[in-house]
Amino acid sequence: MGCSSGGCSTGTGNNNGIPAGCNDNGSCGTTGGCNKLNVFDWLGNMRMPDGQKACDMVEVRFKNSRKDFFKNVNNLSLVIGDVVAVEATQGHDIGVISLTGELVKVQMKKRNANPTEEETKKIYRKAKQNDVDKWQEAQKLEVSTMFKARTIALRLGLQMKLSDVEYQGDRSKAIFYYTADERVDFRELIKLLAEEFKVRIEMRQIGARQEASRLGGIGSCGRELCCSTWLTDFRTVSTSAARYQQLSLNPLKLAGQCGKLKCCLNYELDSYVDALKEFPIIDNKYLQTVKGDAFHQKTDIFKGVMWFSYKHEPSVFIPMKADQVKDVIQKNEKGEKPDDLVPFVLNLKTKTAVVEHTFENVVGQDSLTRFDRKDNRNKKPNHNHNKNKQHSKVNPNNSNKGTPNPNQPKPHLPTGKAGVKHQGPNPNKPHHKPNPNKPNNHKPNNNTPNNNDKTS
Repeated sequence: MGCSSGGCSTGTGNNNGIPAGCNDNGSCGTTGGCNKLNVFDWLGNMRMPDGQKACDMVEVRFKNSRKDFFKNVNNLSLVIGDVVAVEATQGHDIGVISLTGELVKVQMKKRNANPTEEETKKIYRKAKQNDVDKWQEAQKLEVSTMFKARTIALRLGLQMKLSDVEYQGDRSKAIFYYTADERVDFRELIKLLAEEFKVRIEMRQIGARQEASRLGGIGSCGRELCCSTWLTDFRTVSTSAARYQQLSLNPLKLAGQCGKLKCCLNYELDSYVDALKEFPIIDNKYLQTVKGDAFHQKTDIFKGVMWFSYKHEPSVFIPMKADQVKDVIQKNEKGEKPDDLVPFVLNLKTKTAVVEHTFENVVGQDSLTRFDRKDNRNKKPNHNHNKNKQHSKVNPNNSNKGTPNPNQPKPHLPTGKAGVKHQGPNPNKPHHKPNPNKPNNHKPNNNTPNNNDKTS
C-alpha cells in the first residue's frame, strides 16, 4: 500500500508520533517499503574529511512523490524517517526526512536546485505530538474533500478531472491536483471550495504521467509503476520506439495506466537502434535474381536474420543472414543477378546447426511433468506374490499348527476354481470313513487330498 503523507496510511500512529506501519525511527517497516522515489544513501557510512563541514541541506518528502529541499539552520540531529516541521509559503508543513548528508548535493544538482539562494526554506523543529495529531487529522479529510470537490466541479460543468488532494501540515491550505486537456476557468470553483472547506485553495495542473506517478499502481509486468517508484525523468515516447523494436502497434498493449505510451519502451531503444545498424537498409527494394524478384517480409534482430519472399511465392519465407543480403544488394548494383536464394538458405541452415550443437542445458534434464507419471522404480517387490507360487506342506507330527518342516519336500497341491490352491486335511481332526452299507450319493469333496499325490 502506498504512503499517504510520509508514512504508512494503514493506521493513525503510535505514542511517539510515528505513523503506523513504520519503525521507531519513522522509516517504513513493511515488506519492500511503502515510500515512493526512495534514494539509497550509499555515502551514509562514510566519514567527512577533517576540516570539512557537513552538508546542512536535507531532503523532505511529503504526500506521494512530492519532495523538496530545506536548510537545517538549527543544526538538528536528523536521520532518515524523522518527522519535521518545515517552512511553508504561509504557516508550516509536516514532512518526513528522506535523505541527509552529502548525497543531498547530488540530488539538488540533478534537479537544478541552488542551495545558496535566499529563498531556500528552513526546517523549524522536529514535529511534536500536537503537530503529528493535527497532520493526521488533515490526512483523514483528503478523500472526502476530493469527492465533494468533484461534485462541485461537475455541477459547474468544468472539463477537468480532480485526481488528488493534499492538505498542508497545519491544515490551513489544500492543494488540488487536476488534469485537463484544455484551459479551464476555475475561478468560480475556487470560491465555492473555499466556502465549503474554510481553507486556502491552490489548484495545480499536472500531466497524465504525473497523475499516475502520484496515484501509483501495478503495471502489466506485475510490478509497481516505474513513475511512482524510481522514475523522475518523463521523456517523450513515440510510436517509432515500438517500430524499432518490431512491436505490434496495439494501443491496448502499448499504453500504460496513464493512457500514454509506456515509459519502458525507451529503456532498450538504444540497443535496438545500434543492432539495426548492422542490417542493410531496405526501402521498397527487391533482391533481383534469375528466378524472380524477392521482397522483404520481416527481420529478427536477435538472430540477425532477414526473411524474403518471391513475388510469385509470397507464402514462402526465405531466411537470409544480414551479410548475405548485403552481398546480393552489391551484386544487383553491379548488374549481376544470382540464380536463386536457395544457396544462401542452405548456408544459413548449416551455420545454425553448428550453433545448436554447442547448446547445453544448464538447468537440468528433469521434465516438468515428472511428478505426474507413476514411477515404479522405488516400489518394493511383492513377496506375497512369490510366496503364493511356493507352498510348503504342514508336518502332521508337529504340534505347532501351520509350521512347515524344512526337511520335507514341497508337494504339489490340487487347484480348484479360478486356479485357487486348496490346503490339505487338518491332521488334528479325525477323518470320517465311508460306510460301505450306505450308498454314496453325495459328490466327492474337493478338499479331500488325492491319494495319488506323492507325500513323504
